[in-house]
Amino acid sequence: MVIKAIKYPDREASSRYIVISALLKTFVLYFADCRNNDVGKHIPVCFAGKLDYNVDRARKTISVNVSDFLQDQDYYVRLCHKWFTCEDVGSFALIKGKESLKSTSLQYSQLLPCLCIEGWSAIPDARRTQLCPFKNDTKALWDSIVYNPATQTLAWEPACPVHVTVNLCRLTKSNDQCVDLQNSSTTAPEKQVKYSRVDTHPRLCMKFTTKQGSWVRCPFAHGNFPAWKMRIAAGAEQTQVSFMSQTKAQFSVLVCNKAQLSSCDSVGIRHSVSAGDSHPTSVNISGEICGSQVCIQGWRTDVDYSVPLQICDIQCTLSSQSQEDDENAVRIMLLTAIILILVTMMALLGHKILTVFHRKKHEGRSPAQIIRQR
Repeated sequence: MVIKAIKYPDREASSRYIVISALLKTFVLYFADCRNNDVGKHIPVCFAGKLDYNVDRARKTISVNVSDFLQDQDYYVRLCHKWFTCEDVGSFALIKGKESLKSTSLQYSQLLPCLCIEGWSAIPDARRTQLCPFKNDTKALWDSIVYNPATQTLAWEPACPVHVTVNLCRLTKSNDQCVDLQNSSTTAPEKQVKYSRVDTHPRLCMKFTTKQGSWVRCPFAHGNFPAWKMRIAAGAEQTQVSFMSQTKAQFSVLVCNKAQLSSCDSVGIRHSVSAGDSHPTSVNISGEICGSQVCIQGWRTDVDYSVPLQICDIQCTLSSQSQEDDENAVRIMLLTAIILILVTMMALLGHKILTVFHRKKHEGRSPAQIIRQR
């Protein structure tokens, strides 16, 4: 289909032509969608161009080469984040149609799955083409975690639309598993995730789960925020549990039986204690606490999300073991002393017997006989 200009004798006819031309253009763009070869090759707005790219990750640049667009016509290229529309991210370039080099370089800040390259000819209503090659680069999505110390709020906002399940979790000692905290799961395709009154413990982390896998980020792991510690000292009749915190905080502690990695069944009374200003505060738990499945669990109670710490595999009564070792040592020393006394007595008795025997053997002999015998 070829559209030719027609000259009309009056202004009214000219206006009708403009309206008809606009309607025809609309029909071509929105109904034919420039996919009809016979139509597209005669309509300038249908020349969207072809984009090729190369990424320099060290310099954070994307080199874009453009082909198959209108000759001697300027061409725009930009980077954008694709949500419902492609939102401009500031990197923009104009390729001059008269220049022989049809390429440009665009700067990016992060390789995100929604980062796209968009290009179009510099004419009104030009068709645009998009290339979104970084759909699998999701790593940078999970780094935008922000903590507000004033409100104790931990927040994450997706830089791209993504279907993800977010959890707070407790990083285990072996660092190979992060156990979900109760009532912390939320699904966030395109909105901010926020947790209020969060404990800033280094083992409190955020877990992101998609169809491609799971990622864990621990915003307090580098020691830039106040943290707390729990220690125990086991005795024969009671166990002392000590808390040390850089800021004022409330804690609870109890004895429990380890059921599985994420749970511990309480077997005693829950004790409460306050700590702060880096001075240790202790609470005593009566009774002997030991065994491979017995744990002491402590956590903060003045926040909504806290990491429960567990100290398990407690050695049985260290003091009684020391006392038993001392008693064994005394027994060994007494036994050794008795053996030495017996050996000494036997030696003295043997010496006495030999002396008597030797004396009787020489009785009745003259001195001269004794000398000759020698």
